[in-house]
Order: sequence, then structure tokens, then C-alpha cells
Amino acid sequence: MIRIYDTKMHKKVDFEPVEHGKVKMYVCGPTVYNYIHIGNARTFISFDMIRRYLEWRGFDVVFVQNVTDVDDKIIAKANEEGRSAADVAEEYTKAFIDDMHAVNVKDPTVRPKATQEIDTMIALVQKLVDGGHAYATEDGDVYFSVRSFPGYGSLSGRNVDEMEAGHRDLRTEGIEDRKNAPLDFALWKAAKPGEPAWESPWGQGRPGWHIECSCMSKKYLGLPFDIHGGGADLVFPHHENERAQSEAADGVTFANHWMHGGMLQINGEKMSKSLNNFFLLRDILETVDPNVLRFLMLQTHYRSPLDFSDERVNEAGVALERIKNALKTLDWALENANGETDAIDAEAAAALVRELRLNFITAMDDDFNSSKALGDVFDFVGSANALVAGKTLSAADADAVRPIRDAIVELMGVFGVDLSAQPETAAYPVEVLAIAAEIAGFTGDDTAAAIDALLEARASARAEKNWAVADAVRDQLGSLGITIKDTPQGAQVEYAG
Repeated sequence: MIRIYDTKMHKKVDFEPVEHGKVKMYVCGPTVYNYIHIGNARTFISFDMIRRYLEWRGFDVVFVQNVTDVDDKIIAKANEEGRSAADVAEEYTKAFIDDMHAVNVKDPTVRPKATQEIDTMIALVQKLVDGGHAYATEDGDVYFSVRSFPGYGSLSGRNVDEMEAGHRDLRTEGIEDRKNAPLDFALWKAAKPGEPAWESPWGQGRPGWHIECSCMSKKYLGLPFDIHGGGADLVFPHHENERAQSEAADGVTFANHWMHGGMLQINGEKMSKSLNNFFLLRDILETVDPNVLRFLMLQTHYRSPLDFSDERVNEAGVALERIKNALKTLDWALENANGETDAIDAEAAAALVRELRLNFITAMDDDFNSSKALGDVFDFVGSANALVAGKTLSAADADAVRPIRDAIVELMGVFGVDLSAQPETAAYPVEVLAIAAEIAGFTGDDTAAAIDALLEARASARAEKNWAVADAVRDQLGSLGITIKDTPQGAQVEYAG
């Protein structure tokens, strides 16, 4: 049984989807007025991991994520740059999709845009007005009446009376004279000169932010759906308002489960432009491998705060490299399996894989504990290395070891880290030609052939106990960043380029 931490319940609960074998998820998408930052990326990567795990466990997942393409910030950006809000939204929607692809986040099943769902939003606002849960002002704004919904505040754990008592009275500034109560929020905003607007029963205007998610989730998933997700910063007011307006309008549960990801910090501090520690995802990807970034983010449980720093990035890179090197070792052993006798206990190898899968599922079924699951993969990698170390594999051994290699690739794929095809070794530097000519008498321009010639020369020198030549091959290649690793199957060369 999969258990998840439900924000509304404030505890872990058993996850039982509305429809057997099918999971319907809604995760709030971006407001497209700029490139996304790495805090946004963390939320999207976390829910991509959750989706991938549910799919791996056999569920048919319908994943909906909206794009807010009309908003105050988009309009402000357009005015600042002297172009239309539609142009701004189009540019940054494409950029968002490109950024998600760059970090291997899967496309949603449906990606609706706010501007394409205006009629649906108007219908929901009208339903709320007719039901006494919303009211229109003389100026054409429409507000949701928070006091009309008795359950308001239960998602975020807030008390309406306390919130109102502590609410700053904006009426003294002439800002909220039109509202009946300070917590009431906008469902529809009257048009202002030069802003995008649509015709409605209340005049020209545009939707408030919260209403779009209520409409899109109901339209594409139905009510109730299984999981509503987003960053912890959306619990209040966005998700609280979504839930209130949806359940007030339809009289049924909106989402059965609410899940929220923890915030990202930079070197232990909140990410903020004022602190000069605000980083866009695409800028980070100029120097950080996307797989390393995903690995770093999934090393921390999705609900916990994540500290992002150069040190953490480097540690994640080293850790991921350890897994890659294990795969290279296994691949090398499999490719050079020519032993005449079995060296591997086949049942022990099979038991190792079974134990990994059990541990992995146990960790991930416990509120998608990717941190624990990655630790299980690391333990497995160490055991896999020990299993083949110092052994020459037979054909039967290869059959026993191959599932170990495949399990590592498969489970890392659940995290969206694609190791299915290891990259080819980078082209060797041309300097190896001179070294091969001097030591091995090599004459040619193929650097890979030059490396082979040097390895043969080294093997002959070692057999003749000519350590000066053997060490010269190792040291001169080492000065170029080329490492020789001796294995039972022969010398293995590693070069990252």
C-alpha cells in the first residue's frame, strides 16, 4: 500500500485512487512572465518523480498541468517591454517547456492555458454568484465570499476569525473598499485600459488567478480527482482558495489528497533577488549536468527543505559518477566474459536484485522517499562491485550479472536519471599519438588505435618486468587525464575528456 503525506489531513494516509489502477493528478504550472528558477524546477522535478514512480508501479496516470498565460505580472512585463501580453506569454511558455525537457521532466497528459478556458471560468463564477458564494461589485469585479464556505482554512490549518483579526485594513488606503470582507478574493477582475479582456456578464474583464485551476482540473480530471500538488508556498492562499470555490460550487470533494513540496534554499538562505542568490534553471544548466541536478534534488525528500550549493552539486556529481562507474565495470565484465568456469553464485546474484527491488518499493511506497531509495541503490552498487571484483565471468555468470546491471538502469530511470546508454568515451587527445610513437612504435592518426598499442606495450612490459616502460605508459597517459584500470578481463581505460 502506497502511503502519502496529505497536507489537509496533516499526516500520512493510505493512497487509494478513485478509479482502480488509474491516478488523476493536477500540479499547478508556471505563470509565464519569465524563465523559471531552480526553486520552481525542484517542485516540477519532484512531482515528475512521483508520477514516474506511480507509472512504474503500474498505474495509468493522467497528469494535468496548467499554464497561467494572463496575469498581472505578464501584463507588467509586456508594458515594460512595449509588446503584447500574448507575446510575453508565448515566449516564456516555450522557454518553460524547453527547460522541462532539459531536465527530463515528462510532458503532462494535458497542458491547458488559462486564455483557452475563459468560457469555463465565466460559467464557474456565475455558478458561485447564483449559489450565494460570490458577489459582483458596481465596477465589474466579482469576489468569492469566504464566510459562505464553512470549511475555509482547513487545508492550511488556519482560522478565519484569527486571519481576519490580524488582516491589515486596506480600506484605510482606499484599496479594498469594494470587498465585503478582507479575506474575500477575486474571481473576476474588471478590465483596465490596455489590458487583455474578455466579455462576461459583469462586463469586460479577466479571470482571477485561483479560478483557472478549479476549472481546468474539473474539466480534464473530473471531481473528485486523486492528487493535487504544488510547492508549499501555494498552500495558502492559492490552494485554499481553489478548494473553497470548487467545493462551494459543486458540493463535492475537490481533490482527495493534497501534496506539497518543500522549499529550496541557497547556501542555507531563502532564495531572493534582494540577497543576490536568485538562480534561473537555464543558467544553472550551463555548468551543471541535468542528471546531476535531478540527482541532487532527489537526494532530499520532496517535502523537506533543500539546500542548493556548489558543494552539494559537486557531491551529487561524485555520487552519480560512482553509479556510472559501477555500470561501466559491469559492462566491461559482461563484454569480456570468457571464463571457462563459473565465478558467480547465480542465486546470490538473483537474491541481490530481489532485495534491492523490495527495499526500493518499501522506501518509495512510504511517501515517495527518494532519499532512502537512492541509498538502497548505492548499497546495491557496492554489492554489485564486490560481486564481480577480481573475477573473470563465464557465459553463465554473464546471465546472472546482467539483471544486476539492468536493475540499476531501471530504478534510476524511475528518478528520471537516464543511464540506459552510457556515453561513448570522449575522443582521446592527439598527444597520445606522439606517446604511442615513442613507446610502442605506433604510426598512424587513429587515437583509439594508439591507446590500444600503448596498452599492448604496457602488458608486454609488465610481463617482462620492465617496470620503467609500464610506468611510463601509465604516467604519460595519466598526465592527459587518461586513467588505466587493471581488471581480471584486462586493462580498462577511463577518459572523461
